[in-house]
Order: sequence, then C-alpha cells, then structure tokens
Amino acid sequence: MTIETVREMLPEYAKDLRLNLSSLMRDSTLNEQQLYGTMLACALASGNATLIRHVHEDASEKLSPEALNAAKAAASIMGMNNIYYRFVHLASHADYKTMPAKLRMNVIGNPGIDKVDFELFSIAVSAINGCGMCIESHDAVLRKAGVKADAIQTAVRVASVLHAIARTLDGEEALAG
Repeated sequence: MTIETVREMLPEYAKDLRLNLSSLMRDSTLNEQQLYGTMLACALASGNATLIRHVHEDASEKLSPEALNAAKAAASIMGMNNIYYRFVHLASHADYKTMPAKLRMNVIGNPGIDKVDFELFSIAVSAINGCGMCIESHDAVLRKAGVKADAIQTAVRVASVLHAIARTLDGEEALAG
C-alpha cells in the first residue's frame, strides 16, 4: 500500500490526476521531508481513509517520527484554525477581527521540526480548507523566511492533487458500495 498503489487505483477519467501525482513525486522543488510531510497533512485534511493509509505508509518510510507528528499536527490544528479564521474573515461584523481567538495553537510555535516545513504543511492544508486569512498568514511567514514562490506553489499543487484524488476515491467508493 503506497502512493504508487493510489495512482494505479485511479480510474481512467482521472488520468490527469495520475499524471500530476507522478509529476509531483519527481519534482525536486521540495525536499523529501517537505514533500512527504505536505502529502500526509493534505491526505489527512482531505479525509479519504484509503488515501490516508497509503500516503502514511510511504511517509513513515521517509520521515522521522517528529516530522510524521508535525504533518499530523498541521492537519489537526489547521482543521480548527481554518474554520475559525475563515469565519472571522467572512463575518460582516468587524469586532470579530479584534477579539482574541481563545484557541490553543502551541504547536505552531513549536512544531518539533523546521518551522518552514511546518508552515508549508499548514499553507497546503489551509488551501484545501479554503481559509484566505490563514493562507495569507502562512505565505507571509514563508516569504519572510526566504522561501521562494515555486516551493509554496508546489506545496499547494500537492494539496490540489491529493484533495482531488481523495474526492475521486470517495466517489468511486460510493459508487461501488
């Protein structure tokens, strides 16, 4: 059970997803920790059990326990933050923007791995969850740390491809069941 297995599971109508996944696996823009951590965080954020298991298997061979934990933490904390900050952004009353969130987010300050890598995981999950405020915030941190636009774009490409694969697998599983 690996990412290659997932690629092979995709139906013919999702050929572009197979091609894009193969392309991402050959892309050298992100280092191994950044790629596999982003993939795991995005698989978790996308919620398809089959995808999660396959990506986790490959990621477990490529990542340290700390990096595996950080990828899981990014998916978890962004699952909370993306909802809250999307609300703050979309709500018509400006007072929400000045109120403290009152949500614990300690892992963001101490993710257990390089902060840049955690930020890449987080921006990718924020793209999946559609939180513009979080995307802007993570992008600013990454840019300030000197991360180039192509690396950020690659992380978001991972998010888009894995999310589309998750939705495709969900659909196929629903049709089969």
